[in-house]
Amino acid sequence: MPSFLHSPTDKTPTPIDRIIRHRGIVLNGFILLLLVPIPLAFAVWKLAPATVQAVLSSQWAVSLIMLAVSLLIIVHMCAVCILAERKLSAYIQDRLGPNRVGWGGMLQPIADGIKFVLKEEVIPARAEKAIFVVAPCLAFAVSLLGFAIIPWAGEITWPWTDASGNPVTVTTQVASLDIGLLYMLAIGSISVYGVVLAGWASNNKYAHFGGMRATAQMLSYEVPLGLGLLVIILSSGTLRLEEIVNQQATTGVWNIMAHPVAACLVLVAAFAETNRSPFDLAECEQELIAGFHTEYSAMKFALFFLGEYAHMVTASAFLTAIFLGGWSLWPGYDPLAEVHTWWAALIKFNVFWGKVLAVIAFYMLVRWTLPRFRFDQLMSMAWKGLVPIGMVMVIIALAMNTVGLRPDPAKGFAGNFAYFGASLAMNVVVIVVTMAIGARRPPVTGRQPNLPPVQA
Repeated sequence: MPSFLHSPTDKTPTPIDRIIRHRGIVLNGFILLLLVPIPLAFAVWKLAPATVQAVLSSQWAVSLIMLAVSLLIIVHMCAVCILAERKLSAYIQDRLGPNRVGWGGMLQPIADGIKFVLKEEVIPARAEKAIFVVAPCLAFAVSLLGFAIIPWAGEITWPWTDASGNPVTVTTQVASLDIGLLYMLAIGSISVYGVVLAGWASNNKYAHFGGMRATAQMLSYEVPLGLGLLVIILSSGTLRLEEIVNQQATTGVWNIMAHPVAACLVLVAAFAETNRSPFDLAECEQELIAGFHTEYSAMKFALFFLGEYAHMVTASAFLTAIFLGGWSLWPGYDPLAEVHTWWAALIKFNVFWGKVLAVIAFYMLVRWTLPRFRFDQLMSMAWKGLVPIGMVMVIIALAMNTVGLRPDPAKGFAGNFAYFGASLAMNVVVIVVTMAIGARRPPVTGRQPNLPPVQA
């Protein structure tokens, strides 16, 4: 047997084991991968500065660059999130987690990818083969569409002028749409198709039940999601995400501070839209074996979970833009709100992704902390709890709009304090009333009080 392969009885680390488990080698490899684009960009700038200026002055070219960068980050973020979640769940459950492939298990995503590529593809004999194959591709592709309207770093004004002597300004969005929020809602509603088609095409009753559950769940939670976003639309007066972020940065009032109830509505709905625990009833192993993906294997199976994590990354970016100030450094006063240089854009870009990572960590923490609901509890919470609360918040937002309490970007935090204080006070009243009503209701349990007594 070659020396670089393991023997079934030999426990001595091989040279390959020692290399991939060496902390310095693995960390330096990752650092090199991150730093390689810097000298390449510098070399391109030195070789053809006029061409680089012409490319960066074109909004179309900048949008294509942001498209490539965003896709690259999100796709690789899926692999990083899988490893991070396995590590976090191991920490919560007092386990070690992945620790064999690479130093601290850092190369585990690569091993998982190789395993999925090499596994046997199995298609059930009675499955609807065309739809069976298209469904996971659809689930993954749709999850990558929402990031196009995310304002990653605001506007950039380059240190050169155009032929007319005017400053050159571009935006870091892939697409700036007048109907940005409606576009995001439309993409979220399309995501259900991949799941329901996978459950139906498998010709498996457990997969079919999982697809039906996912459909009912996603359609139900789109209602409180829309109501929560309607509150933000009424207060900001726009559907453009970049304008919502600019309002939060210039006024110093983040929407999560002024509208915490709407933020909770959208957050809970985002958990349900991504099929994350405690809303993972579509893949409840105790009842449905594995749900809608029971019959899937190899890369088709992997695409569903890559789609779930990509959807989670996009949803976290959306929540960051809507409620957490986007690229704004901190609430109250942002020194970079009116700074549009390239170095300020780099700072804003990193701040935005730092907030996205914090939201993703919260997703993971909730998954490994709370047990899943029963399906009837899931639907009851949407229609009897979140929808009425959302309607009340929309009425409050309309009333505040009527009396002129709206954020004014021309004023700072002090000038918008009346709007912030009134909105926060109304949200606190809604929270207190909701808690009081909930305290008077009997607890939700799995026991039926009207069952006949058990015979001895």
